[in-house]
Amino acid sequence: MRKIIPLLLVVSTFVGGRLAAAEPMAAAAAAKVASSGGASPHETIGAVIGDRRTGNRVTITYGRPFSKDPKTGAMRKIWGTLVPWEKAWRLGSDEATTIISEQPIDLGGVTLQGGVAYTLYMVPSENGVSKLAISTRIGKWGIPVDETKDLGRVDLKKEAMDKQVDELTLAVENVPAGGGLIKIMWETTQYSVAFAVKK
Repeated sequence: MRKIIPLLLVVSTFVGGRLAAAEPMAAAAAAKVASSGGASPHETIGAVIGDRRTGNRVTITYGRPFSKDPKTGAMRKIWGTLVPWEKAWRLGSDEATTIISEQPIDLGGVTLQGGVAYTLYMVPSENGVSKLAISTRIGKWGIPVDETKDLGRVDLKKEAMDKQVDELTLAVENVPAGGGLIKIMWETTQYSVAFAVKK
């Protein structure tokens, strides 16, 4: 006796050259990727440091809060208010922000091993030097920030920007002279720190 194998057919219609039935599924999948339950979109950014084919890729994953209050729509003051001075801040929203490098890098004098994920958080300072902290504690919600597992803290360079940035933006950039740069941009302020690939 032969087995009858049920076959499920999905009937879709073409609208404007696209599968109409696939659109809701694609939108749902995109929404799931964009957020893990919080109110902010999430993003993974990175850059290859050095040669495009043989260089070292550095990747950061973080939540991107907006300057606008998600409940009221009112613009919020970021530095010193939403993000308090002199206190550990998760450097994003929802889960803790993470960094991973294919090869070991020297980040402001702190060595990050290749292939190992670390948590990044920030301690902004109004009048002193703001710090970027590298923690070995990963896989946790961003708050409360665990300051007990720090691998180290490095100085951040603070600069004013001409244009307003209304959503937290992190960037990893390849520096032509060698090494790379991590940038943190929000409101009208940019923080940055250089790093080098270890030989």
